[in-house]
Amino acid sequence: MSEQATRRIKPPEVKIDGKTFLRIPIKTHVVMREDDLISVIKQYAGEIVQSNDLLFVTEKIVGITQGRAIPLKEIKPRPLAKLLSKYVTKTPAGIGLGMPETMEMALIECGIPRILFAAAASAVTKPFGKKGVFYDIAGYKATSIDGPTPNTLPPYNQYVVLGPARPNEVAKEVSDALGGVKVAVVDINDLAGAILGVSHKDIDKNLMVRILKDNPLGQDHEQTPLGIIREV
Repeated sequence: MSEQATRRIKPPEVKIDGKTFLRIPIKTHVVMREDDLISVIKQYAGEIVQSNDLLFVTEKIVGITQGRAIPLKEIKPRPLAKLLSKYVTKTPAGIGLGMPETMEMALIECGIPRILFAAAASAVTKPFGKKGVFYDIAGYKATSIDGPTPNTLPPYNQYVVLGPARPNEVAKEVSDALGGVKVAVVDINDLAGAILGVSHKDIDKNLMVRILKDNPLGQDHEQTPLGIIREV
């Protein structure tokens, strides 16, 4: 087994505060714009999920089925996007806004004033070793933008995928379709994680991030945009 493959294997169980949680990745077909999100989830998770489980759905599959996957060839970055993208730090988890096309979509999604303010604040604080200021100010619409990487599953290696619209509403709609099971829309990668939307107000977002922080769904070609958290 290669070193890269070994790194992708994550333990199925984690222990948090004396409790053990099982993380169950769910593999699907390559989801496309024309797919119906709820139909896909019912097809692949409907017979697996249990009443006390929490189903988590990646923000990418939600964005794709909402028509928020934009072909690179359709994005025309303005000079400002080209300039700002040069100063974004690239990470192993993804290119983020470090390419003109993703930065252009951030300018559209978040607005020019917010992105400029975030960039200015980041420039001021970076010499003091403070990281993440840009994304803290730009907000989840910026952090949820996914650009193509060498490991991105085709055809999305030629797309920019925006974060989901109405993530709380989406989570509630999925929950209703599954008989009330708790649902969360998540943005998880190998470096960080955030809970973008939940179906129930009592879902502990901080606990979820701790459970999922090693990204059990993987970052590459695993094709597992859904997962289940089950206390055991």
